[in-house]
Amino acid sequence: MRLSLGISTCPNDTYIYEALVAGLENSPFEWDVHFADVQTLNEMVIRGELDVAKVSAQVFPSVRENYRCLDCGGAIGYGCGPLLLSSQSAAFDPAQQTVLPGANTTAALLFRFWYGRKFGGVPQVRYALFNEVYSSLLDKSSAQGVTIHEHRFTWERDGLHLLQDLGAYWEQETGSPIPLGIAVARRSLPEEVVADVESEIRRSLSVARGRSELVSPFIREMAQISDENVIEKHIRMFVNDFSENVGEAGKRALMCLWDVPKC
Repeated sequence: MRLSLGISTCPNDTYIYEALVAGLENSPFEWDVHFADVQTLNEMVIRGELDVAKVSAQVFPSVRENYRCLDCGGAIGYGCGPLLLSSQSAAFDPAQQTVLPGANTTAALLFRFWYGRKFGGVPQVRYALFNEVYSSLLDKSSAQGVTIHEHRFTWERDGLHLLQDLGAYWEQETGSPIPLGIAVARRSLPEEVVADVESEIRRSLSVARGRSELVSPFIREMAQISDENVIEKHIRMFVNDFSENVGEAGKRALMCLWDVPKC
């Protein structure tokens, strides 16, 4: 059976899905793989263009009519949330525009969650691809922005200022792990096919965990950053037990995210 799959080029996705992309032994599937940034993947799923995809957790309410949430293959955890950074000072300025990595990203929702509780009202924002958010902070064309993925590990080295760890704030306010990303599959796929997809994702993760080297040439080639140490930190932070099984704690975190005003 041929299915389309959308994942990002970030090390946690390529780590989990590499063996699946390469072709697992005796797999019932052939995969047409689309690599894109998370906002683009969100938009592709909103348009119904992919059979299976890794997307921002917060986009699910917009697509739940046509997609179901899988029990593996996502990104949920502790101490792994997006960071609100400044290129200028150590104090957040609500009068300044904040650049966010896509309107449908969980990072954007976590920023609004924090902003609403701290300041109330509607923040001034604009959107850019996640790597453009970071580069705009580095060249100081943006005063403040929310960064995700591997940039969590490079901001201090690059002379930026931490204004708020949005994941830590979420954990503090909700008592839940941070539900960053989920894997989804079309609702039109038969139950047995979805079960096989989840089995394939878990098999792929098991292959990755069985390797002697954490970072493979494929992961290294696809990553947006060349620093091997950062790539390793990224995988260790974002790939965990929730990646194999969302579990009850993960499900509670997702339900809270999807009902943010009551959290």
